[in-house]
Amino acid sequence: MSRLLMIVPAPVNRLADGHLRMDVKFVEGMRLHKALWPGAITVVMWDHGQAIPFGAEYAPDALGFDYLVLEPGHPVPQDVLLRHDRILASADMVETLDLAGPGKLPVTFSVEYTLGTRLRIVALDRGLSWPRKIWSMLWNLRMERRRRQAFRRCAGLQANGYPAYGAYAGLNPSTILYLDGRMRREMLATPEEMAARAASLRQGGPLRLVHSGRLEPMKGAQDLLPMAQRLVERGVDFTLDVFGTGSLEAELRVGAGALAGRLRVHAPMDFETELVPWMRAHADVFISCHRQSDPSCTYLESMGCGVPVLGYDNAMWAQMRADCGAGWLVPMARWSALADEVARLAVAREEIIEHAQRALTFAGFHDFETEFTRRMQHRAERGWDQARAAATEA
Repeated sequence: MSRLLMIVPAPVNRLADGHLRMDVKFVEGMRLHKALWPGAITVVMWDHGQAIPFGAEYAPDALGFDYLVLEPGHPVPQDVLLRHDRILASADMVETLDLAGPGKLPVTFSVEYTLGTRLRIVALDRGLSWPRKIWSMLWNLRMERRRRQAFRRCAGLQANGYPAYGAYAGLNPSTILYLDGRMRREMLATPEEMAARAASLRQGGPLRLVHSGRLEPMKGAQDLLPMAQRLVERGVDFTLDVFGTGSLEAELRVGAGALAGRLRVHAPMDFETELVPWMRAHADVFISCHRQSDPSCTYLESMGCGVPVLGYDNAMWAQMRADCGAGWLVPMARWSALADEVARLAVAREEIIEHAQRALTFAGFHDFETEFTRRMQHRAERGWDQARAAATEA
């Protein structure tokens, strides 16, 4: 059996009773990895003490995979590295960048953030003063040089999303593009659900908009309320259901009170058992206010529910939309343009039906099992056993 070591930037908090608080989306993804990987998996994480908005408490024996939680700045112990056959490490964290090199075990890096995305995240951080922002930007520039050197030395590179692939593919001859998400084949919208949505759209009634995610300024959630208000002013018949939590939640709830039930704010739902079934049955168009170019899995997951995306033209969604031929683009940070497009779609319902089917078809080509298999085959093609033996002897 192959022993896989995964080194990831997932947030984790160690609790006094020995339990762990972890991001729910990460745990769900890891359980899928464990179900499909033909061997043992150990995950290395660092306890940074940061808040985990979409977290839950887990008993160690309920996770389904082995783990090692390190203190901030602590390197991965050499004996842990040598106990595994394959290493998959996130290059979005600086702790992994020294793993690749002569005489070291072969490592496949995964990466999703480009330098441009990192700098935009800093610029949008309302908690940093401008001197701190400048310092952070300079630090990111220094780390980017190390990251690119690591990509030239590693055994393989897996780029999550179009922007990362475009930025880094030229640095390593064994680079693949993948689209991350949690939609397994069995979770995709059924023909019956697609037919029911089409019938609902053709019968008229409110256009059913949905948004899910962190309700934070850097995610563009501040645009949801003014967009909804503009739609009310224009007399558009719609509902907007928002699922999530964050610093803008209270503002959205207060604003929803003045919209006569058009805007409804819900607590986060369990992804597989609650949110996916709800979206497959009760949503027509997903509204994305995302201003960054990172490969948010929300795009693919929404399309897997048969729900096409209307979003800002960031580098990720613009390229994905071009590939799938489904969904709509408006200029960045223009919530009024979102409202204008919703108003147009409210009377162009056959277009929504057509785009919904295209979205589902594209998501079906990139379900979790398919993308996972591609990534595993990519590692196997690199001659891991021979490379590991050579590195261990060195």
